[in-house]
Amino acid sequence: MKIVCLDMEGVLVPEIWIAFSKASGIPELSRTTRDEPDYNKLMRWRLGILKEHGLGLAQVQKVIGTIDPFPGALAFLNALRERTQVLILSDTFEQFAMPLMKKLAYPTLFCNTLEVGPDGMIEGFRMRVEKSKLATVRALQSIGFETIASGDSYNDLGMIEASSAGFLFRTTDQIRRDYPDIPAYETFDELQGAIFKALDA
Repeated sequence: MKIVCLDMEGVLVPEIWIAFSKASGIPELSRTTRDEPDYNKLMRWRLGILKEHGLGLAQVQKVIGTIDPFPGALAFLNALRERTQVLILSDTFEQFAMPLMKKLAYPTLFCNTLEVGPDGMIEGFRMRVEKSKLATVRALQSIGFETIASGDSYNDLGMIEASSAGFLFRTTDQIRRDYPDIPAYETFDELQGAIFKALDA
């Protein structure tokens, strides 16, 4: 059986931290996994900036509530789900993701958890497992699934390269240059066509 594994931010919805960077007026927070391959390092840095500015979970969630999925994302997801199972693999956190999942008709999401203090400040984070996207794909393969994966950032490359078919979507020029053998697409129609071809293979 084949299963499609998709990244969330940058693929289905805009980057949460970029939106929060604009809303908060803190340009440093626009840095994402497209820029920094080490996710733990990136998150520790982000939390340090939030603490420095006295910003907690509520302020981030307020901005997330204003974010809508990319145009066509829900139709794309629905088309895939008519053909096969779809799993969203994200390095975001459940406290961030749920409002966005509602707007995408609640696809299955595997992500991580924030540690929030009684004052609402984000004190830390718990990753579900080391290299969670690759680890999840490997686990699915170990129980008989053939995976097809797509994402846009450095932290998606492991699951893309480990899958029987993998695609970059709306990625950076640098990642395209660094990984020229991975097909890269810019529209949902192109990505859907590539995934359907892989499902039929």
